[in-house]
Amino acid sequence: MAHSIPPAKNTPSEAFERLLEVLYTLRLECPWDKKQTMESLRHLTIEEMYELADAILDKDHKEIKNELGDILMHLVFYARIAEEEQQFTIVDVLNGICDKLISRHPHIYGDVQAETDEVVKQNWESIKLKEGNKSVLSGVPKSLPALVKAYRIQDKVRGVGFDWEDKKQVWEKVEEELAEFKAEFNIEQENINLERAEAEFGDLLFSLINYARHLGINPENALEKTNKKFMFRFNYLEEKSKADGKILGQMSLEEMDVYWNEAKRLK
Repeated sequence: MAHSIPPAKNTPSEAFERLLEVLYTLRLECPWDKKQTMESLRHLTIEEMYELADAILDKDHKEIKNELGDILMHLVFYARIAEEEQQFTIVDVLNGICDKLISRHPHIYGDVQAETDEVVKQNWESIKLKEGNKSVLSGVPKSLPALVKAYRIQDKVRGVGFDWEDKKQVWEKVEEELAEFKAEFNIEQENINLERAEAEFGDLLFSLINYARHLGINPENALEKTNKKFMFRFNYLEEKSKADGKILGQMSLEEMDVYWNEAKRLK
């Protein structure tokens, strides 16, 4: 039997109620939705987050809106599954995050003074430790990509004062790590110890991420923008060389550079 379609709403609370109504109906009636578990949704949620990240970098607000809707649907879906398992409800989720925000913003909902964002972050980390977190780093997900994880680790420890005072010191550390990495590739060496070289390369990346953070640059965003730029230029090279009747694998590097430089002038 066909269900009546819930009409669009004009207020946030009514629109949220509409989402709950639609999702709960699908959970009861749709074969695919009925079959889903938290585990089966997990990889789909991760995919949606990456799609949102792409839309943000592309400044595609229409797609940002769509991806936010997809993610919001997933969050409600998880809460619905938990409710069916008698674990918690969407109301518990919403009240829980409100309580957390209130308790971690005593400068808004209490008498604590915090005039800068740095003080707010320090208060946040201190409150988390008082709430029972065993470590400042316990909030860094194990499954984060390494580059993002490095940034979050550095940002977390900064919140409790463990950080360089001057970005010049950070750059000196970058130069130190670069020298140590280069030392593993002495041209007179016949056999390179890849294990040591890998360790030094990791240290170099970590220090570069740290310097980017001190400059206010998000290294993940910076690298992804470079990825997109490279892909645009290489796609241009492929398309233009093909249009000129050339075969990519049979071209010299000099020939390819002609198209590459054309692409650089475009982006």
